[in-house]
Amino acid sequence: MEFFIDTADIEEIRQAKELGILDGVTTNPSLMAKTGKNTRKVLEEICALVQGPVSAEVLATDKEGILKEAHELVKIADNIVIKVPLISDGLKAVRVLASEGIQTNVTLCFSATQALMAAKAGATYISPFIGRLDDLSQTGMELIEDIVAIYQNYQFETKILVASIRHPVHVKEAAILGADVATIPFSVFDKLIQHPLTDSGLAKFLSDAKKIPLS
Repeated sequence: MEFFIDTADIEEIRQAKELGILDGVTTNPSLMAKTGKNTRKVLEEICALVQGPVSAEVLATDKEGILKEAHELVKIADNIVIKVPLISDGLKAVRVLASEGIQTNVTLCFSATQALMAAKAGATYISPFIGRLDDLSQTGMELIEDIVAIYQNYQFETKILVASIRHPVHVKEAAILGADVATIPFSVFDKLIQHPLTDSGLAKFLSDAKKIPLS
């Protein structure tokens, strides 16, 4: 499984990269707004820092507008992936972008049929939002299970990018089901590493080490 970080904060990306396990970055307008910086400048900084895929979201909702924005965004760096909303005009644009060899990330997916449509349109990534489904008392991970099964049935090449991750259990369950990517908030990255038994075990080892004779 690949690990992306879901943020536009350069310092968070830098710290995640230092762990040696960062494969890419996803951003969206909400995350960009938090930086208080120009979107293009932020994307330039991110792409200079990360070699893997960097998802940059379009703001247009019509096919021509999406394509116009996409063609400008891909000029920023070779690793830019165009993030497109899962709407009718979005899928039309994805089909064109796929024919041009431009990678896409179809976002705001909440059903298996939506994921099927995106794959047929030629999406590089599909982003099901599991946390938001959980918030509505639905089981977001069931959607991942369904998409994995459908994509395997028909051998779609679209990668399943699990989004709206709330905690480490989401990451674990996505990995068990065979999702290709988890895009993870910075706060969850730290939690993936932590375990109380690791902390207590290390404390015991260090304490016992002090009892070892120096000669």
